[in-house]
Amino acid sequence: MPRYSPVLLIALLAAMPAAAQPVPRGADWGGEGWNSADGRQGWGAQPSPRDSRLAARQRRGEDSREGQVRVTKFVAEDAGDALGHGKIAVQAMAGTTPEARDQATYEAALVDQLVKAGYDTATPDPKGGQVLEIRIVRDVLRPEEQKRNPVSGEVMVGASNHGTMTGMALNLDFTKPKKALLSIKLEARIRDRVTDKPLWEGRAEIATREGDKHWDETQIANRLAAALFEKFPQPMTDGMAR
Repeated sequence: MPRYSPVLLIALLAAMPAAAQPVPRGADWGGEGWNSADGRQGWGAQPSPRDSRLAARQRRGEDSREGQVRVTKFVAEDAGDALGHGKIAVQAMAGTTPEARDQATYEAALVDQLVKAGYDTATPDPKGGQVLEIRIVRDVLRPEEQKRNPVSGEVMVGASNHGTMTGMALNLDFTKPKKALLSIKLEARIRDRVTDKPLWEGRAEIATREGDKHWDETQIANRLAAALFEKFPQPMTDGMAR
């Protein structure tokens, strides 16, 4: 390897192109991150708290739908200013046969929201005013997990010139099987009692585990009713309630 004098070596180093330096995070593309035209976060963006919670659930083997409320709401184009005032009554949709306890629980939750919206629910008019018709639909999204052996594994045996070999691998899983994932959907429709004209319609659905102590029937009813009447009567097409 040829030898260079110190002076020549310094001259060679000075003539070499500067090495590319890493760009500090946030020094380009709009500061701490960029946002595209449709609002999606890009480089450097931090995940939202809600995204972090969903990721944590998935790591624990939970269904991402658990505890989430999805809402769809529509307003009739010619509803005008008919919504949000006047007398209104709550009743089951025609053709449905809900359990009396469920009906009373969801009616109470909806009455609270109707009062907040500006309606008179104390003295409904049997010959006029408006009617809020409701239906409760239940479904099983995922059945209960089967019981499993908490201890499983395998044994491996081998032989060579040096003798025999035995190996064992054990898998310990003491987690309890998950209960069934249930869907409860609250469907509601406001119509004019005299003309039978539909003015507003909404659906709110939540997924919970069977027997979950954090979600009894009253809590579910209140959550779905609140989601339906959030920013009432503004419409929302297939959105996630906060």
